[in-house]
Amino acid sequence: MKLTATQLEQFDRDGYLLFPGLFTPQEMRVLNDEVPRLYAQHRPENVREKGSDAVRTNFAAHLYSYPFAKLARHPRMVDPVRQLFGEDVYMHQFKINGKNAFDGDVWQWHQDYGTWLNDDQMPEPRAMNIAIFLDEVNEFNGPLMFIPGSHKLGALEAGHDTTTTSYPLWTIDNDTIRKLVERGGMVAPKGPVGTMLMFHSCLVHASGSNLSPWNRVSVYLSLCAVSNHIRRFKRPEYIAHRDFTPIKTLPDDCLLKHYDVELPWKNGTPEAALKPALAA
Repeated sequence: MKLTATQLEQFDRDGYLLFPGLFTPQEMRVLNDEVPRLYAQHRPENVREKGSDAVRTNFAAHLYSYPFAKLARHPRMVDPVRQLFGEDVYMHQFKINGKNAFDGDVWQWHQDYGTWLNDDQMPEPRAMNIAIFLDEVNEFNGPLMFIPGSHKLGALEAGHDTTTTSYPLWTIDNDTIRKLVERGGMVAPKGPVGTMLMFHSCLVHASGSNLSPWNRVSVYLSLCAVSNHIRRFKRPEYIAHRDFTPIKTLPDDCLLKHYDVELPWKNGTPEAALKPALAA
């Protein structure tokens, strides 16, 4: 999948691209059938909501789930990022964010690169988020909110919020958000199951709680240019990966056909992946 000149111009201006219904219902069924099994496991990769058993984020499923291991190598997700960066990419982070009906908590205003810079010492914002909607995303079930054009401002000052939710995040203060919205407005991309969303790691974004009766689960590949790999291994490896091997994509039909993929964590999370480590 190759981005057009118009899409490249739009991405440069707004910091994100939306591809409604890019994945078929048959492809999405393969992924959605796997999610309940992943969420039911009591692995360290499942971070749960504060005061609840609902899963907030499942990390690193591509290392122990066959369908998601194939998705991690899907050319529709990987090739556009290679095109933008002009080099190979590796998997910095893989997560399935579960904003469950009635239980899904907020994600505060932030830039993903803010966390990757402060926690992982990623040199530059040459990393990208590619998301697929596993559920329909509408105005009621806690869609992502973007401030278009905010990616052009680089890494903004942020504070480390360790108390609002169960997941620590480098967040941006309200006064800054107010000024950014006055400058660039605010959008909430929505779409049916199978929609793909691509956004810059410096794009300021957030999402509200999900008070609706509809789940809003999405899977995110955070792909980083190989030359821009992280320098600090402060966080567990299942959150910030330490393997900088370039991703080799599978054929476009990989979700519907069998292809051999490695599942190195199938039998459990390695002990070393749970701890900080010295950077190479």
